[in-house]
Amino acid sequence: MDSLIEVSSNKCFEGWQKVYSHESSELGCKMHFGIYLPPQADEDRLPVIYWLSGLTCTEANFIQKAGAQKYASENGIILISPDTSPRGLNIPGEDDSWDFATGAGFYVDAKKEPWKKNYRMYSYITKELPALINAKFPVLLDKQSIMGHSMGGHGALICALKNPGLYKSVSAFAPIANPINCEWGKKAFSGYFGDTDSNNEWKEWDATELSKKYNGPPLTILIDQGKEDSFLYDGQLLPENLINAAKDSGLPLICRFQEGYDHSYFFISTFIEDHILHHLKYLKN
Repeated sequence: MDSLIEVSSNKCFEGWQKVYSHESSELGCKMHFGIYLPPQADEDRLPVIYWLSGLTCTEANFIQKAGAQKYASENGIILISPDTSPRGLNIPGEDDSWDFATGAGFYVDAKKEPWKKNYRMYSYITKELPALINAKFPVLLDKQSIMGHSMGGHGALICALKNPGLYKSVSAFAPIANPINCEWGKKAFSGYFGDTDSNNEWKEWDATELSKKYNGPPLTILIDQGKEDSFLYDGQLLPENLINAAKDSGLPLICRFQEGYDHSYFFISTFIEDHILHHLKYLKN
């Protein structure tokens, strides 16, 4: 924690959008994360929402494109936006494709060589990074929520479903909802866990499968999905599988299909206020 270094700081809606770097013990490399500190953070401890980004993204995409700082400032919310994978480890093959390894950690803890030592984004997001944030910034320790987009929507959902009670609420934009049945997920999971799912390892990292057995405090999931999202129609996202699984298990899920919207940050910026207000209902209860 002593390695925390401020990389940038910009005033934004009377608060501060900052980026920090630190040496991660879980990932074995230097990591960056963004944090928005609204003006209320000068005097009070505040609730926190973690944002998980999608394939190819860094901490910068959400900071620069989502427009979330305005609503965080108005409502007294701290926003955390970490990177999406370890970087610069010089593992053979880490930069060979855009949808695996660098920029594509999939928020899992890998079990297969050569990835298992460093590709531990799940433990980084659920343990190491929150411990750092809780120690260094004015957050309320029992008031955290999580949201994300695409691969990060998958990450937000599994983090919440695998850890009942850790997050007060969860939401996602166009999540990869059933990765064991889509090409992105099959590529990532075979690389991180092995070519076959003979021991049901894959299912432990799949929101649709996890929703079938969720047993914890009430958790209402909010999902927005653009109806003009090309990934919806090529079988990468599969929200209908998650909707059906949640319905069968009695897990509350609101999925809104938004006419005319695609997979981009134009879509995210349009509905980000709704998601922050969704989380506020639970964070300030």
